Amino acid sequence: MRRAAALLWTVCVIGSAVAVAGAEPAKQPAVSDGKPTAPGMPYVYRQWERFTTKDGLPNDHVFAVKADGDQVWIGTEDGLACLNKKTRRIKSWKEKDGLPWQAVSALDVNTKTGELWIGLFGGGLARFSGGRFDHWHQLNSGLVNDVVYGVAVENNNVWAATTAGASRFNTITGEWSIFTEKNAPMEEIWNYGVCYADGLVYLGVWGSGVLEYNVERGTWKDYLDPDGEMEIDLYRDDGIVHVITTGVSYVERVLWASTYFGASRYDGRHWRGFYAHETGLPSDFNNAIVGRSANEAWFSTDKGLAVLADFATDTWVTYTTDHKSRRGKAVVQRGTNVLATIDTVPNVPHNYVLWTELDGHDAWVGTAKGLGRAIGDGYYKGLRQERGK
Repeated sequence: MRRAAALLWTVCVIGSAVAVAGAEPAKQPAVSDGKPTAPGMPYVYRQWERFTTKDGLPNDHVFAVKADGDQVWIGTEDGLACLNKKTRRIKSWKEKDGLPWQAVSALDVNTKTGELWIGLFGGGLARFSGGRFDHWHQLNSGLVNDVVYGVAVENNNVWAATTAGASRFNTITGEWSIFTEKNAPMEEIWNYGVCYADGLVYLGVWGSGVLEYNVERGTWKDYLDPDGEMEIDLYRDDGIVHVITTGVSYVERVLWASTYFGASRYDGRHWRGFYAHETGLPSDFNNAIVGRSANEAWFSTDKGLAVLADFATDTWVTYTTDHKSRRGKAVVQRGTNVLATIDTVPNVPHNYVLWTELDGHDAWVGTAKGLGRAIGDGYYKGLRQERGK
């Protein structure tokens, strides 16, 4: 349901980049005592927990997760939940408990006020504060559409990415701003994702790539695939890999963007595209993306969870689970070269991953069959040489 528009594209076969123009040169190995030294290994999450309706979730289909201190908010197909990390108890709210709408598709927290902002799939926008739900929709506000895919807090404003454009709500003045093809560079108005950082708002738009809004200037900038081809990425790394954008994440001045046909990284000067046939991505169909840093990003795909653990060396860790045996595995690879396969019991609850939330060294993974927690004891950034190597 969260990615319903994908059904329109099941007849498309994307072959990714066939040209190598603009491709980055291969990284040379480090040299020690005159001899090349292979890059080290990335951190692999070996400890996992799983939460389902048996543990108190209102539904196992998890659309969104937001960590806030000792609380983890979880948006599902049939209600909102909050997991207390200290007590490990889950409390849930459904429509009978005051939740304005059944399906919760997006979450964000105002860190100044503690308010939880909730995107509702068909029900508009809600705020949960002081045990009370407040509700905005098309008939009582400036919300442009009630199908809300993404929510982001920006200063005193809240952005809602909807299927008919984006809305910006000033929580102090109560004013609304609406952005559609009439006043923003949207070739299509179906907005999938939104994020805010460093004075910039990024929108992931179905058919319009990524839009950047400069809060101070009030100006827009668009990022499209410049070759203009919908079916293939004609020229390698010339821009975003595809205009059907599903997620955006901006961290350390690097933009990470996911699409239904691969993913992209942009550092302000150079683009880099990622495809399943040449990386650790288990699939080009990406539901969401989140960057931990300029060097590390997590990809939520329809065939598993992928982590680009070290961008500089193209080192990946891919997590999947065999649903029959309940055994999991983590595959470490550099480009297409598999370095190690590690058994885990299990890891992701399901290979259809809808959302990933980073929480310190841990990660929360929303899937079609429950919520997973990757426990990051001993986590380290980048690569390390293995002992004895």
